Order: sequence, then C-alpha cells, then structure tokens
Amino acid sequence: MKPEAGRRAGYFFAGLGALAGLVVWVPRAAFSMDGGFESHARDLSVLYADLPLILLGGALVPLLAWTLTIRRLPPWAGAVAALAALALGVWGLTEWWTPRQHPDPGYDIPGM
Repeated sequence: MKPEAGRRAGYFFAGLGALAGLVVWVPRAAFSMDGGFESHARDLSVLYADLPLILLGGALVPLLAWTLTIRRLPPWAGAVAALAALALGVWGLTEWWTPRQHPDPGYDIPGM
C-alpha cells in the first residue's frame, strides 16, 4: 500500500469515528442541554467536557487500531480492525456514558 493511501484511509477512519461519536452524543445529551421543565436540569458540561472527549476518543480509537494493524498485516485486516474498534468504542460509550435523562425526583412528591 502506498503511504499516501494509508494516510488517507487513516484520516477516513478517524473522521468516521468522530462522526459516530457525535451521532451517539446528540440524542443522549439533548435533555441535558434543554434542561426539561423550566430548564431545571440543564447541564452544559455535556458541551464543554463530554463532547470534546467523545470526539477525540471517537477519532483516536479507530485510527490507533488502523495504524497498529497495518504495520504487520494487510490493509484489509487494518480496515476490519478499525471498524471493530469503532464498534466496540460506540458500544462502550453507550453502556458507560449516560447523562441525566429525567428531571429531579422532587417533582413527583405527592401533595406538593
């Protein structure tokens, strides 16, 4: 494989990973940005803390898998490794990262 083609493939996998991270982040962070009723539960840390980390991790995980694999194996194996690392990264993100999704339980107190 030519070095230029390998570099472009690495950029492609990094961009694909960042895009996948963004697609997973948007619906999960929507409630934290909106805040629910009267913006009571607004948490903008999903914008300045979580989003950059998710985008960085999404870009680096498949790129690292691609780079480490193509050193010893053929390029198709690198593509499989990058896509597998991306899938595992997205699965791990959906299992681990869950921002606030519902208002505080204080709204459900009867008689108030």
